[in-house]
Amino acid sequence: MDSQAPLRPPLAFACFIFLCSSICAANGMYDRVGAAASDGESRRMRLHTDGSRGDAHAWPGYLYTRAVGRCTPQFWSSGAEPWPNIVPQEAAVAKVFGSRSVERYGPRLTLLEATMRTDDAGGSAFVKLVKQGSAALLNAYARRGFPFDSWEVKALLLEALVSEEAAVVQAERFEQANESCV
Repeated sequence: MDSQAPLRPPLAFACFIFLCSSICAANGMYDRVGAAASDGESRRMRLHTDGSRGDAHAWPGYLYTRAVGRCTPQFWSSGAEPWPNIVPQEAAVAKVFGSRSVERYGPRLTLLEATMRTDDAGGSAFVKLVKQGSAALLNAYARRGFPFDSWEVKALLLEALVSEEAAVVQAERFEQANESCV
C-alpha cells in the first residue's frame, strides 16, 4: 500500500499537464490567443443564425467540436464570415438560381435557409443539391481558385434538377468542391 501513495502526485501532475496542453492546443487551433480582433474592431455579442447569443470567437459548449471548413454550408450558415454582397442571405433560391428552381424548392426558400437545412442526410437528393449548390455559389463569389464560376454553379444546379440521379451526382460534386476548398 505504501508503494501506491507516491504514485498519486505524479499521476495528478501528469493529468494536469495533459489538460493544460490540450487547452493551449485548442486555444491556438481556434485562433483565440489574441484578446482583440486583428482589424481593430472590439469584440461584441452577436445573435447567431441558430438563435444563440455569444461572441463570434466564443468557446464551444463542449470540448471537442466537429471541424467545419471555410467553404461548407455549415460555415456559411454560421455567420462566421460576411456573405458576398452580390447574394444576400435573404435572397430567394428561385431569384438566384432561376425560375426552374421554383417547381422544386418553392418561391420562399432563401439561400440562408438552404445552407441551414439538416434534412439532406438520407433525404431527398434535391435537398442536398440546393444545400451544397448554395454553398458552392457563395464560394464561387467569395473564394479565389474555387473550381466553379458562379454561372457554372447556377447552370449545373438547374441541369441537375431533371432527375434524382443527376441531382445525386451534382450534389456530390458540389460537396467535394466545398469540402476541399481553402
